[in-house]
Amino acid sequence: MSIEIVKNIEEKILSLNTTDLIKYILENYKNVALSSSLGVEDQVLTDIIFKVNKNSRVFTLDTGRLHSETYKVMDETNLKYGVKLEVFFPKFDDVEKLYITQGVNGHFESIDNRKNCCNIRKIEPLKRALKNVDIWITGLRASQSITRTNLPVIEWDENFKVIKLNPLINWNEDDVWEYIRANKVPYNKLHDQGYPSIGCEPCTRAIKAGEDIRAGRWWWEDPEHKECGLHKK
Repeated sequence: MSIEIVKNIEEKILSLNTTDLIKYILENYKNVALSSSLGVEDQVLTDIIFKVNKNSRVFTLDTGRLHSETYKVMDETNLKYGVKLEVFFPKFDDVEKLYITQGVNGHFESIDNRKNCCNIRKIEPLKRALKNVDIWITGLRASQSITRTNLPVIEWDENFKVIKLNPLINWNEDDVWEYIRANKVPYNKLHDQGYPSIGCEPCTRAIKAGEDIRAGRWWWEDPEHKECGLHKK
């Protein structure tokens, strides 16, 4: 049934521009939510979504290890749109066990350790956030990573058992920044310091000239491993 719904929605939205696509989804489906990392792509979608319907649901995950700049843009977003973004945290007992078993920075020691950290701080909270959500909106773009080049605009996410909508999948970086500037959308100032992709503070660095835009995420790992489990191929 879910695959049939995906195909039905796909037929309706493929010819629409991004704003009209989001408007169609918000007006015709219940239980729709944007998961925001507070990165520049998600800020674009937040702006579009709240302009369509200020009562729309937008949530973020606070892993406990975010940059101070990320908290600042969260606050700026709340103030600009007159909202309070939903925030989901990891379970404290899971984090305590993580520190006991891996230490503070055990995620650097192996891919398994890093994925375990991501699972506790991001995946489990996301599962709670997506409970009862029918359509999950993301800010994924095809040009962000080799793991995302073949993603469609809409798909069935088997991992989380939810329809996933990727409205910006065909946008390029210039498209994103043109929208941000034209609409005066708050954005994370780390983007101005060479951080095109921003996650947890210990796992994110600025990139060098000529590097892939996600080279600063989990930079000690090979490119094909650079997903945390939120978005699987």
